[in-house]
Amino acid sequence: MTDDQCRLLLIDDEKNYLLILETLLQDAGYPVTAINDPESALAFLDESEVDVIITDMKMPKLSGKDVLTSVKRDYPHIPVLVMTAFGSIDSAVDLMKMGAFDYITKPFSNDDLLLSIRKASELAKAHRQYRLLHENLEERYGLHRIIGIGKGIRAVLSLVDKAAPSKSNVLISGESGTGKELVARALHFASPRKDGPFISVNCMALNPGVLESELFGHEKGSFTGAVALRRGRFELANGGTLFLDEIGELSPDLQVKLLRVLQERKFERVGGSGEIEVDIRVVTATNKDLPQEVEKGNFREDLYYRLNVVSIHLPPLRERREDIPPLLAHFMGKIAQENNITPKSISPEALEYLSGYEWPGNIRQLENVLERCMVMVNGENISAADLPPEVKDEDAQLKNALDMLPVEMNLADTLDRLEAAIIRRALARADFVQVKAADYLGISKSLLQYKLRKYSITGH
Repeated sequence: MTDDQCRLLLIDDEKNYLLILETLLQDAGYPVTAINDPESALAFLDESEVDVIITDMKMPKLSGKDVLTSVKRDYPHIPVLVMTAFGSIDSAVDLMKMGAFDYITKPFSNDDLLLSIRKASELAKAHRQYRLLHENLEERYGLHRIIGIGKGIRAVLSLVDKAAPSKSNVLISGESGTGKELVARALHFASPRKDGPFISVNCMALNPGVLESELFGHEKGSFTGAVALRRGRFELANGGTLFLDEIGELSPDLQVKLLRVLQERKFERVGGSGEIEVDIRVVTATNKDLPQEVEKGNFREDLYYRLNVVSIHLPPLRERREDIPPLLAHFMGKIAQENNITPKSISPEALEYLSGYEWPGNIRQLENVLERCMVMVNGENISAADLPPEVKDEDAQLKNALDMLPVEMNLADTLDRLEAAIIRRALARADFVQVKAADYLGISKSLLQYKLRKYSITGH
């Protein structure tokens, strides 16, 4: 945040003096909102972004002390400068004890006021960076991290290590619940931008009109309800990483605007005319087949190639069953800590069912099932009987596996997919011992090994 981006709220009951100060600060390059009623000014804070407040001391209804008390209670990160024509050492000391950033006695020189505002804006910038970094550091060093020991997840982490140091855009693909945002965060924190903000937007959660304002921000009065300037996610991500989840849901108009930002690294706020330049890395994610969406005309080909400089595909959980035990151990500790309960053990039979299930909801579903069991089971052990019906019902699992197959597949491909799923389940049941898995399947070990090669299944 540079000084000219620092949003000022100016409060003074004397309209003429308010106008003079507003003109002075605007000429100095600051966006200013001037309000002559302190109650209205406090209400304005509930709906708007403000970085620094300059308030008069002696006003009707609420004094400068009242404004300072209210701001320090509800918005402690906003620096407050207090102006008064009735200055004294005692009142200055009182205000500073209450949390005022500075105390300015009228009449004052313009240079003194601008110097104080410049220092306050630097503090506001530091507060903003701290809040963003604090949120990200909790994710970085907390329980949310990528878990896995299998070949598939090791390949993903290898790509993250290679791609992280660059500025190149990254497209992460994979089914819902596979952990695409965790990979995006891993890219950010392994990059030179790790001390900058990580800003996330779900493109499917908002309608196109709201999403445009969310991404690019808007100017005051640009549309009904735009009561103040609002910075967009591109602006907030400056110096860091912007993660756009569900990018395949972007409307055609927003696809064009995103392409322009990626090409020029500049954009305009909604209702604005001035260009804002940003230094960001864009990471996107989708559960759609974007090349297929390009063929259908639903997604711009030029945008797809801009986004897909580096491609990372996250395999579904059913293709990385060897990661299920470590994931269960990880979530066991996380859920126990969050719910203040003792971790439980999982019986071998329950683990067999959990390892063999197809997991259409992937890791998110696995965590949900485990949390349900930990909260609802009274004893210290989770048995097969405690698992939900969809996990342990063989008929339900078969139907689930069939439902996950694409409808356009021919019979030979369908049978191959089913055979591969049955072999993976047998391997999980046999703790990945091929001889035991072959016995379960009623085939020879050599035939099993042939089928493992045929379907590219990792067998230990």
